[in-house]
Amino acid sequence: MDTLFEYEFVRTAAYYSVSVLALILFLGVFELVTRYSNWKEIKKGNLAVAMATGGKIFGVVNIFRHSIEHSDSLFTMLGWGAFGFVLLLISYFVFEFLTPSFHVDKEIERDNRAVGLIAMLLSIGLSYVIGASIIAR
Repeated sequence: MDTLFEYEFVRTAAYYSVSVLALILFLGVFELVTRYSNWKEIKKGNLAVAMATGGKIFGVVNIFRHSIEHSDSLFTMLGWGAFGFVLLLISYFVFEFLTPSFHVDKEIERDNRAVGLIAMLLSIGLSYVIGASIIAR
């Protein structure tokens, strides 16, 4: 397997494939922890859900970008990416906890775009913090 990874195209395809599969898996996890169906709400035109989901997507792929950059193997990259995802998921619950005057999920489901925007920016911003903290080789 190591000899295959000497070819840039093979290595790029492998990192890309694993990252896309992980993104799909992690979006499934986000779908399970939210009170609403992301894709049904997006289909209905719910911009708050689209922003929050877009922030999650950007956050996850940004973490994987950093994990690819700082890992010397596919397995290590996947480990850092999964760990970063867990931290991003925890951030989602902390956001809900820190807003006791309203429920984030309910507001996003009601298309409260202000809450959707904050959720998006929180995911994006924290993905940079998580990515920057990934230890270099």
